[in-house]
Amino acid sequence: MAAAPPFALIDGNNFYVSCERVFDRRLEGAPVLVLSNNDGCAIARSQEVKALGIKMGTPAFKIRDLIAKHSIRVFSSNYTLYGDMSRRVNAVIADFSPDVEVYSIDETFLGLAGFARRDLPAMCQDLRATVARCTGIPTCVGIGPTKTLAKLGNAAAKKRPEFGGVCDLSGEGPRAAVLRAFPVEDVWGIGPATAAKLAALGIATAAGLRDMSPKQARALGTVTLERTVLELGGLSCLALEEVAPQRKGMAVTRSFGRPVTSLDELREAVAAYATRAGEKLRAHGVVAGQLAAFFHTSPHRDGPHHHGQRSTRLVPMTADTRGLIGAALRCVEAAWRGGRGCRYVKAGVLLDDLCRPEDAPPTLFAAPSPKSGALMAAVDRVNAKHGRNTLFPAAMGIERGWKLRAAHHSPRYTTRLDELPRVRA
Repeated sequence: MAAAPPFALIDGNNFYVSCERVFDRRLEGAPVLVLSNNDGCAIARSQEVKALGIKMGTPAFKIRDLIAKHSIRVFSSNYTLYGDMSRRVNAVIADFSPDVEVYSIDETFLGLAGFARRDLPAMCQDLRATVARCTGIPTCVGIGPTKTLAKLGNAAAKKRPEFGGVCDLSGEGPRAAVLRAFPVEDVWGIGPATAAKLAALGIATAAGLRDMSPKQARALGTVTLERTVLELGGLSCLALEEVAPQRKGMAVTRSFGRPVTSLDELREAVAAYATRAGEKLRAHGVVAGQLAAFFHTSPHRDGPHHHGQRSTRLVPMTADTRGLIGAALRCVEAAWRGGRGCRYVKAGVLLDDLCRPEDAPPTLFAAPSPKSGALMAAVDRVNAKHGRNTLFPAAMGIERGWKLRAAHHSPRYTTRLDELPRVRA
């Protein structure tokens, strides 16, 4: 039987932190922390921050003393910058292999079926060096006969300096050694509940999971766990998804920069989220058939508590911002409990029943506007050229005091001319 064609997984090291460091070399070697939306929790940490014991997801207010004591540089999340840097990294990766699956903003799988006679570790070192030279982003690479083993190899390459940034698990010897040392809860696709079930059976490492009976794995964790067991054993069950699957749903949710108590402000916020949802629909080339809007108070604060949500059908199915805002505001007004002292901290818009416009079912009485597509395309072009919300619906308001906090936002160096770094000689 011929050996399975190998996979590689290339992953940006501390990706959000690395993006910030590309444009500010003073951050090299300094502790750097990136916070989530609304400057809430830690979502990216430099090695220096990890060494201080700060965990992923730690609320920022709990580590203020550590931040001050160790002069940690703190950044608000800058997804415009991170997304564009991800695009640049993947453009470099595509020059190395025609078979590519962009798995997440900082992870990409490569199919290496045509490189069987190449020295794969040397090739992947060349890939890392090229990505670093062209984008400034440091990476690690895992190689394996399955996607699960490639991901496991990537994790080993990050944690163990002796691999030099590339861990090849194609051979039985290196694979067995890494599997024996790898905790089962860190294996790709193993969640906390499954890890607890495996621990009850005495399975604590990836090697123990590999040796599990596939039949027993299916009984314990459905076909997903069975596939993981087979993949750890070297049998490929997961192919590259070179064409991203069509989205089934979409959401735009945000915490407010301060509690919202009035219906007018809540309407503005939800209109803004519906506007962003429309942009996302059009970017993916789909329309929505159902919309839900929600808003809620904090369960951790004193005072009246309320979670309001309503949903509605979109007839005809649409990606037009105007129709989405109208539907979202009707949902908000139906769920609103006015005059009860509620202080709302978060809201969002959820879209379901997505399909391509040509697949949308025809309607008898509610025909779509023939000019809708042209109008939305024009708005998107202007906002792409001059910055988001250059053109925006009046329903979003002007002041927007509810906007989420981003007190430590870095410039969008790669997508805004007015935010380019300036060099003075």
